Amino acid sequence: MGSDAPLPKWASQPCIMGIDEAGRGPVLGPMVYGCLYCARSYQKTLSSLNFADSKTLKEEKREELFENLKADDSIGWDVDVIDPKELSAKMLKKNKINLNEISHDSAIGLINRVLNKGVLLTEVYLDTVGDPEKYRTKLSQRFPAIKFVVAKKADSLYPVVSGASIVAKVTRDRALREWLLDETADNTHRNFGSGYPGDPETKAWLEHHKHLIFGFPSLVRFSWGTCTPYLKDMVEVLWESDKMDEEGSGSSHGKRQLKLSNVGFTPSKRKSEEIESSGKGRCKFFQARKLEQVVHF
Repeated sequence: MGSDAPLPKWASQPCIMGIDEAGRGPVLGPMVYGCLYCARSYQKTLSSLNFADSKTLKEEKREELFENLKADDSIGWDVDVIDPKELSAKMLKKNKINLNEISHDSAIGLINRVLNKGVLLTEVYLDTVGDPEKYRTKLSQRFPAIKFVVAKKADSLYPVVSGASIVAKVTRDRALREWLLDETADNTHRNFGSGYPGDPETKAWLEHHKHLIFGFPSLVRFSWGTCTPYLKDMVEVLWESDKMDEEGSGSSHGKRQLKLSNVGFTPSKRKSEEIESSGKGRCKFFQARKLEQVVHF
């Protein structure tokens, strides 16, 4: 995605870049990080293009401005779309990655991507995630040749960040409109509102689409606290596992059951984790299909 045209001549001049996100708070859909970059000499012209914080603009205006910047040969842009399943998986894995770290990694990824294209980045402006000074220091240590400006409400202070916010917001809106639901139940519909936890339409959609065994459709960030109240009525899933290996277990032990709750995630019981990771007591379902836990690739 992004401006994949051959590198323009202006990219070899000192350039500035803005980075912003869309969809950090919603319980539905992807989080999108967007960037916009141009020659530093184009900064004054950029200020005249009527970019503004995307949250203050109507959808029609955002779409218009996005098409305008795409057609502008003096502007480059790119996006990083983070799938809701990826967000939840990272936040629920054993070594958890919180949303701030995910956001930082996405921004760093965009900077690397633009640098690898051959763009001479000298200044990068970002809306802060967490403490502004700590974030700036982290970025400066990673990219010492670049000057970083990290500020709250940067999307309303710097046109280059305003443009990035439009890139991110329009990309996310289009992704939601065109989202292909993996689930094919007859009663599945797309009237999910804004996707924000406080939206009554979103709440109604979550209530309607929760499944007592399988949880939520893949559009949902099931790691969000918003989902917790809906989980209390769901069925606890029990996986029947084979008896322990002969070493350390006798036939009198019979069969055990490993509990998986909260929509398929094991409880935080070290014993169950050790048994599963060692291969002992692995369920016949996995053994029959010769499925094993992969530690190293």
